[in-house]
Amino acid sequence: MQVLAEMEAAERGVTSHDAPSGRVRVNTNVPYGTHVLLPRVPAFQARYLGIRLDIGLTDHVVDLLEDRADVAIRAGPLKSSNLVARRLGETRKVIVGSPAYLKRVGTPKSVADLGRHTRMGASHTPALEHWPLMERGATVNVPVSGALFASDGEALRHLALTGAGLARIAAFQVREELKTGRLSAVLEERNPGDTVVFHAVFLEPTKHLPARIRAFLDYFADVGMG
Repeated sequence: MQVLAEMEAAERGVTSHDAPSGRVRVNTNVPYGTHVLLPRVPAFQARYLGIRLDIGLTDHVVDLLEDRADVAIRAGPLKSSNLVARRLGETRKVIVGSPAYLKRVGTPKSVADLGRHTRMGASHTPALEHWPLMERGATVNVPVSGALFASDGEALRHLALTGAGLARIAAFQVREELKTGRLSAVLEERNPGDTVVFHAVFLEPTKHLPARIRAFLDYFADVGMG
């Protein structure tokens, strides 16, 4: 009986001292991983000495079983599935450009002004093919336009920093750049205030959610989008 109890405790990811332990395999999209998860890994490890994190960054939607991941972090609406979701937080979107780019092309003051700007978009993401903006009290969808598309929000951030064009990305990605002036927000008065919600998804356990996974979920739900 004691052996069975010890085996069950190991599966739940607890030690004899009830401290979570074991490996947590996490798959996260690139922006969240870069700006929220990775900077907080040292504090997480200091709190949970027995947990080993195995982190993969990709903006492709992975199959948890096929990828052998315990948790996947996804942005935007969730498709119906047999996965359990835990809300981690939300972020607003902002249009940004570098000072050099805005000096060269001009700072847009209206939706019409965007016609002369490179509006960079995300590859293979139909939901991001338009920028929603307010015009005369209604929302209009401005299509992305130009010769530049990128695979993820981090690539768009870097392109904006180089002066390649305007990007509409999550506000948490450019918090420091906006503070330091490396990027400037434009058309904020036209921003509809739409947000992107981030969830952690995981397989529903047959018995108990392992303590190591619960610890991870609780920690990052508490810190939010930082």
